Amino acid sequence: MASIWVGSRGTIRDYPGFSPSVDAEAIHKAIRGLGTDEKTLISILTERSKAQRQLIAKEYQAAYGKELKDDLKGDLSGHFKHLMVALVTPPAVFDAKQLKKSMKGAGTNEDALIEILTTRTSRQMKEISQAYYTVYKKSLGDDISSETSGDFRKALLTLADGRRDESLKVDEHLAKKDAQILYDAGENKWGTDEDKFTEILCLRSFPQLKLTFDEYRNISQKDIEDSIKGELSGHFEDLLLAIVHCARNTPAFLAERLHRALKGAGTDEFTLNRIMVSRSETDLLDIRAEFKKHYGYSLYSAIK
Repeated sequence: MASIWVGSRGTIRDYPGFSPSVDAEAIHKAIRGLGTDEKTLISILTERSKAQRQLIAKEYQAAYGKELKDDLKGDLSGHFKHLMVALVTPPAVFDAKQLKKSMKGAGTNEDALIEILTTRTSRQMKEISQAYYTVYKKSLGDDISSETSGDFRKALLTLADGRRDESLKVDEHLAKKDAQILYDAGENKWGTDEDKFTEILCLRSFPQLKLTFDEYRNISQKDIEDSIKGELSGHFEDLLLAIVHCARNTPAFLAERLHRALKGAGTDEFTLNRIMVSRSETDLLDIRAEFKKHYGYSLYSAIK
């Protein structure tokens, strides 16, 4: 069964000759010994696919009567702990937890919300919403509603609904029509009709949006990004720009996020962990290539 969490451009593949019981035992030894054997943990957990890591966790629970993630939590600390726990968490649950974390406490981490909701497919969003409800007994929509407001909230809720079209077929007539609607809702109008932007940018497929942006340029002689910057503001503007960026090139969008997380005085480990773990089986090869192309040095050396 092809998983909706696995793409063809990941850095991690199924490990050949995989044995969940052998791995579970090695991990148990690494945790239980005098002092933790981090090398073993790294070599196993970063070289098995998500599906394989879930099987290891199952085997671990059966053999030792404890959850692997709880043992890792109890034994490790800091960012390394977060990363190892992330690796043994099912992807939909991991995203649900990241979303919860970005809405917890004082202030909302809008960047994280935007990044997750714009880069996940509709099918992934549906799984994330289910996982969110299972873990927190609250709907993702309710939490988004209470933590955000205005057009930003409306657009996030539309994305969280997972209704974006995912067909790869593009409709030229629709692109022309949508481009005109966007032009009439923004540049060509006194005041802006935000709802039209939300409707089109949150529901059309990425290939369709790309074509729409080309048509938009023909009509208005401007890039859609420039119109959004000129017409809108705040987190709503950030969200729509993120959607445009993703529609044009998702790996480049995520490469930019990684670059931002890695440069400057402190590292944003929260973002670094999230992108590395969540994209490792989807498009991390492409993200790596985009990183090198845009910044002139490798993601590997930046992390190092």
